[in-house]
Amino acid sequence: MIRTTAVPRPVRIGTALLGVAGIVTLAGCSGGTTDAAAPAESAPAPAASAAPNAGSGSTGTYADGTYEATGQYATPESVETIDVTLTLAGDTVTAVEVTGDPQAAESKRYQSEFIGGIQDEVVGKKLDEISVSKVAGSSLTSGGFNDAVGAIKSEAKA
Repeated sequence: MIRTTAVPRPVRIGTALLGVAGIVTLAGCSGGTTDAAAPAESAPAPAASAAPNAGSGSTGTYADGTYEATGQYATPESVETIDVTLTLAGDTVTAVEVTGDPQAAESKRYQSEFIGGIQDEVVGKKLDEISVSKVAGSSLTSGGFNDAVGAIKSEAKA
């Protein structure tokens, strides 16, 4: 399951309205032209052009947003899964959340240790630089994490 949610950037409506007021004021000073509506209609364009940035990465490789994927890995006792949620901005991971559903008792311990240490390994790094092999003593969980990151990379391609 891959679920994506684009995280919109705030649009400064007050600034856009101030820009419209400034254009109308300048148009009124331009010497009696009645075409003041034309510049005012084009003034909202900056706010509209900000919208594509909310769904696209600033570098163009990956789209900004929050992505979720499930990764799988095998242990000697079972096949385990973890859910990974990454938030991207400018191709960089700004937040990570990992949740597990361990089937084996030993997996519970390793998933817990992995979850406790993964943030230090990936936050602030470029998405293409992430490939963990062992986090807080857990090596098998890393395989499931890398599997989920691969799915997120495919989904986030701009």
